[in-house]
Amino acid sequence: MTRQIMVGNVAVGGGAPISIQSMLNTATTDVEGSLVQIESLKNAGCQIARLAVPDFEAAKGFAEIAKRSELPLVADIHFDYRLAIAAAEAGASKIRINPGNIGGEEKVKAVVDCCKAHHIPIRIGVNGGSLDKRLLEKYGHPTPDALVESALEHAAYLEKFGFYDICLSMKSSNVPLMMQAYRLMHEKVDYPLHVGVTETGTEYMGTIKSAMGIGGLLCMGIGDTVRVSLTADPVREVVAAKAILKAAGLRQGVNLVSCPTCGRTKIDLIGLACRVEEALSNCDKNITVAVMGCVVNGPGEAREADVGIAGGEDCGILFVKGELKEKLPYDELLPALLRYIDRL
Repeated sequence: MTRQIMVGNVAVGGGAPISIQSMLNTATTDVEGSLVQIESLKNAGCQIARLAVPDFEAAKGFAEIAKRSELPLVADIHFDYRLAIAAAEAGASKIRINPGNIGGEEKVKAVVDCCKAHHIPIRIGVNGGSLDKRLLEKYGHPTPDALVESALEHAAYLEKFGFYDICLSMKSSNVPLMMQAYRLMHEKVDYPLHVGVTETGTEYMGTIKSAMGIGGLLCMGIGDTVRVSLTADPVREVVAAKAILKAAGLRQGVNLVSCPTCGRTKIDLIGLACRVEEALSNCDKNITVAVMGCVVNGPGEAREADVGIAGGEDCGILFVKGELKEKLPYDELLPALLRYIDRL
């Protein structure tokens, strides 16, 4: 089990539930716009929000946002250690830095001392696309060992000053490489791990890559907090992360199963399954719901579902644990299903 850090009121590591993070794509100088996006992220199920702090104008915006944010905030810092200190003093719940790019030991120590004083953890974020030249020369190209070595070297900077409230990430756009890096790190340290695949692309492909990388690691018991990175609305990152956690058996909620359609299908099964998914998107009941296209095989194939519907020609059935409950006109299937679930 990893050690635990606190990001505001959210526990990360130490057996705490896997938390979901996302990063705002608003300018941090846009205080009102950023707060609107934070609210949207919270409503979607996000628990920790990260903001870029590239300069002192952004640091001022961050301070205003932190005063009113409903979520704990992570300040994303590069190059200037003074920005990390400004964000910590302004109410950041965590600082994300790469100690190697903010200056010498005295500057790193200044950040560490400030984070100690404010009880703020630090995430060391290593990225396969920005490894330092020495490691690239040593390994030839980004490798799992190179990512791990970089993260451990940066952690040693903080440990030298007696700082251990550390979270580590070793992200890459290469899914197998990223997974191996996290597996190696998991064997070496007990720091909590922030898991993610970086630069995944648009929502469709990015969700697939993230499900493979993040979901695969979570199924191996590796990972304490996750961020799905998509070229999309950040809210979609949270939706994808929730789905990955549910698929990995780490979050409660509706598990929707549906058949892939075939020549026996006599209803608009694709449309019906999508309507069921949308109607149950905010349901937190830990149940399996089936939407099947055939009354002949549907209930049998989905007998493990808590409740389900199956369509026939102009009609359908509501079944519970594989047993017929009601025979209904097609248009009444969805309302009947939702009424039954509401009573559970």
